Amino acid sequence: MTDTAIHIVGGGLAGSEAAWQIAEAGHPVVLHEMRPVRGTEAHHGQDLAELVCSNSFRSDDANGNAVGLLHQEMRTLGSLILTCADAHQVPAGGALAVDRNGFAAAVTAALEAHPLVTVVREEVEGLPPEEWGRTIVATGPLTAPSLAQAIRDLTGAESLAFFDAIAPIVHRDSIDMDKAWFQSRYDKVGPGGTGADYINCPLDRDQYDAFIQALVDGEKIGFKEWEASTPYFDGCLPIEVMAERGPETLRHGPMKPVGLTNPHNPTVKACAIVQLRQDNALGTLYNMVGFQTKLTYSEQVRVFRSIPGLENAEFARLGGLHRNTYLDSPRLLDATLRLKARPSLRFAGQITGCEGYVESAAIGLMAGRFAVAEARGQTLAPLPATTALGALIGHITGGHIAAEDAGAPRSFQPMNVNFGLFPPLEHAPKGEAGQRLRGPEKAVAKKKALTDRGRADLAAWIGADAARMAAE
Repeated sequence: MTDTAIHIVGGGLAGSEAAWQIAEAGHPVVLHEMRPVRGTEAHHGQDLAELVCSNSFRSDDANGNAVGLLHQEMRTLGSLILTCADAHQVPAGGALAVDRNGFAAAVTAALEAHPLVTVVREEVEGLPPEEWGRTIVATGPLTAPSLAQAIRDLTGAESLAFFDAIAPIVHRDSIDMDKAWFQSRYDKVGPGGTGADYINCPLDRDQYDAFIQALVDGEKIGFKEWEASTPYFDGCLPIEVMAERGPETLRHGPMKPVGLTNPHNPTVKACAIVQLRQDNALGTLYNMVGFQTKLTYSEQVRVFRSIPGLENAEFARLGGLHRNTYLDSPRLLDATLRLKARPSLRFAGQITGCEGYVESAAIGLMAGRFAVAEARGQTLAPLPATTALGALIGHITGGHIAAEDAGAPRSFQPMNVNFGLFPPLEHAPKGEAGQRLRGPEKAVAKKKALTDRGRADLAAWIGADAARMAAE
């Protein structure tokens, strides 16, 4: 095994996780992070792994949710990101949400304290130099223009771009709790939660209709000429874009009123409900769930204060937009995330075309493991496609529908991990008496069967890899 350090460009979730995996395997790593030398449109501090949008890592249900299974797999493989998330969780129903400042500080402290990790604060302009050897590029959706252009020059491909919208954060003590109330949907208790982890603000039909009209009519942030044709990622649509798709869209999306009962008026069913989720450990800040927006700041204050309970809301941060860039990974990357045009370079995180905090860190985890195995002259066996990690990598490196002709737009788009990326079950799950299941019971059993299969296959993969290493 060579002692030549592996370099990583980008200290976000993917880069931080990759650095940890490499160092924990006993190999030196140099992590290059451009902040604070150069900032971005979305970051506010200089800690590694800063969360710039939501503070939620989404569902922690490892039996019924694909991202919950991904959490479990990453914990099994010694993820720094999940370790720090678990240590800094805040109540969020069935989700794993974190105190964003405490979380980022913990990741930074762990990496800076590791004897095999060197953190260098500098911008890497253009492609990493050839003399660095094995390098992981984990610059995220806010890749600097010089590096993005260098990738285009090397591959001859244009990276696609989309916009990610940031949700506002409200001071807890400015919310009128005579109108709002604490409750998780269906009273679900999640990690660190009580079943009453969200603040809920109800709207009746007239209030909802007026709110939708205000969203549609509100003044939006303008686009630059080169941004005008950039598509959104459907998983993070601005709320006003959803409103423009139809007046009922939001009440069947982030404002759905199901599973909630207003204790101030329990016999009246709300037309729609706005939920706010705790954003810091102190419980002083709450973010508006699903309220990513491109409304101007003044319009955000005006429109969002029309929501019952938020008439006097004070905003710690208003929403905004930032530009995201990602690769045509199925064409440009191999199965171990190496750039085909220059195999010494690997890519990790959102720049590869995954979406979400957990997914970004997961790809970083595997990029680090691929890189350190290669440095040892070993070959890491492919992950089973039945695991969440394997399904996600499969999507990035080839799980898309290719265009049928050169003139057709390519179908590869950023995606969160989901059961649709998993191979189908060989046999439909049955009831305890062997009966055929239907409806919700069938859906629950199918998810449990998929997660059980994933856990078993990951355990077998880990065992086979350990046996191979012992034999070598």
